[in-house]
Amino acid sequence: MERWKQYGALGALFAVALAAGLWGFRATGGALPWAKRSARALQRGGSEGGGSLVDLGRGIVVAGPIRKGGLVVEFLGLVVLLLVVGVALYVYAGRRPGGAA
Repeated sequence: MERWKQYGALGALFAVALAAGLWGFRATGGALPWAKRSARALQRGGSEGGGSLVDLGRGIVVAGPIRKGGLVVEFLGLVVLLLVVGVALYVYAGRRPGGAA
């Protein structure tokens, strides 16, 4: 495929994604409902008090919905999976000729 066709296809794909995003943004009422929810959540969090994420006496604080929903094991599994993938990509990049590591 010629370069101008590739750029044209990429531009068309970008235009379709932009149009779909704008349509979805307008169909859901725009940013105002999200801004109101975000402001409420921030104000509620500020009034309830948060504390630090890492406290040597308490350990690492996991978000309430994860903790209350019983998803801590799944959350930790996802963290470990992402850590393993990150290390594997680092090792892979280091073994390639001219790699980063």
